[in-house]
Amino acid sequence: MKTLTAENVLDALRVVRDPDLHKDIVALNFVKEVKIDRNALSFSIELTTPSCPVRDELKAEAEKAIRSTIANVGKVEIAMTSNVTSRQSVQKSPLLTGVKNTIAVASGKGGVGKSTVAVNLAVALAKDGATVGLIDCDVYGPSIPLMFNINDKPKLHNQKLQPLEKYGVKVMSIGFLVDPMQAVIWRGPMASGAVRQFMSDVEWGDLDYLIFDMPPGTGDIQLTLVQQIPLTGAVIVTTPQEISLADARKGLMMFNKVNVPILGIIENMSYFICSHCGNRENIFDAGGGAKASKELGVPFLGEIPIDTNIRIGGDVGRPIVEADPKSPQSKIISKIARNLAAQISIKNLSQPAGPSIEISLGTEHQN
Repeated sequence: MKTLTAENVLDALRVVRDPDLHKDIVALNFVKEVKIDRNALSFSIELTTPSCPVRDELKAEAEKAIRSTIANVGKVEIAMTSNVTSRQSVQKSPLLTGVKNTIAVASGKGGVGKSTVAVNLAVALAKDGATVGLIDCDVYGPSIPLMFNINDKPKLHNQKLQPLEKYGVKVMSIGFLVDPMQAVIWRGPMASGAVRQFMSDVEWGDLDYLIFDMPPGTGDIQLTLVQQIPLTGAVIVTTPQEISLADARKGLMMFNKVNVPILGIIENMSYFICSHCGNRENIFDAGGGAKASKELGVPFLGEIPIDTNIRIGGDVGRPIVEADPKSPQSKIISKIARNLAAQISIKNLSQPAGPSIEISLGTEHQN
């Protein structure tokens, strides 16, 4: 057993590895503010996202590593913190200067529940402690105002629109600016220009994640988005049905052609659980999303069931992860959001390391 010193603490923690980033937490510069006072030890583990899916496991492994390696250690306090990482190309963009990560949620075709997924992902990330924004890019069929039950108009401050905020998410949609009973009849350049203005003329402030709820398919708005700002990556939403998967593959290929990383595939409407007998029914087939992910070499983030409460949440403007966070459906979506956050951290891993570890010593215990 080793004595309680800062150097020995760091050595002990080198056995604790992040399973997604495939490095130990010392090499990843996660360990911060090591403090020793007699036989008491405290330090923090600064993760790359507050939505880290292995947060609790890393904390438990860190304490186990300390107690199994260092003699006579008393109280061990481990603070779990986070500092969301960002790609340098995103940080240097003239648009959205305070936004760390930009994520497109897309689908190859309509009707797969893409907006429902985007809304619930945004709220789930916010509930985990991240700062989150959501842009409704579907100019012709904006659904975000209904899904958040927002009827207000954005206000102008210092020549910039202020996004509306609900459930911890900053939101902007063309639906806030036009009569909801009137169809938006714009040509492609006008629609694309509106999306650009949502980036340049809205005061987003500092955000960990800005989610773009894309219109279905591939077209002007998607191309404008990837040309105007370097996306951290894209998420493809599909159903298990082959016709949906075929279109999802086309959407994925479009992002590949413009060098946007694919963060993963989410399979929506995966199955239905009968409320009377509990049987699982695979209405749109089964396993298509996972199979497509394997074929295309991209992560599979998870599957979301068909569920009445998810639908009701969208209709009344209270997403299920907010309305019933302890429900099985909410837990599924929250896990998918954490898987997404982990994939973003993986994509950002190539960034330079942060500042060196800070070590503050009281009286070190010596045997």
